[in-house]
Amino acid sequence: MNWMRAFTQSLDGYLWANVQAMCTSFKQELLNGSHAFGTQGANGVRTVTTKDVFKLALFLVSASRGVADTVYNTTGELAGTGNYTQGGTTLTNATVPTTSGTTAFWTPSASAVWAALTSSAAFDCAVLYNDTSTADLEVAVFTFGSQTVTAGTFTLTMPVNDAANALVRIA
Repeated sequence: MNWMRAFTQSLDGYLWANVQAMCTSFKQELLNGSHAFGTQGANGVRTVTTKDVFKLALFLVSASRGVADTVYNTTGELAGTGNYTQGGTTLTNATVPTTSGTTAFWTPSASAVWAALTSSAAFDCAVLYNDTSTADLEVAVFTFGSQTVTAGTFTLTMPVNDAANALVRIA
């Protein structure tokens, strides 16, 4: 095999794979006040009394989601068949964002569950996005081993909500 063909095949594995990451656009949106993971009384600048709704959607192995994502879209998402609805599932957000040391963190208060799921193909990532924002702003991409489900329950168990394990951590 010549080196160019080997190089191209190697790149294909990275260009067309889902990559776990906090989206760069999300970091800027935090500074602009675009997301409300919790409620907070008057903070001197603005009052936040309503939490945003966050969703988790499942994406195919070939979807190519990652750090450069900016908004949720259905490109590469599981098809809306087999008891899966495109757009994903709404996360239970009863956990208050908090800090420990120099790390701020937040985890949904319940696992994400898809009951009686039959996936349209193999999937290996979930995209967390803000469904309240008009643009469906994307927060992060989470990867896991490739899954195919036939008439089963698929559960993404949420991690412990602490500075070392929370789903969203900013250090």
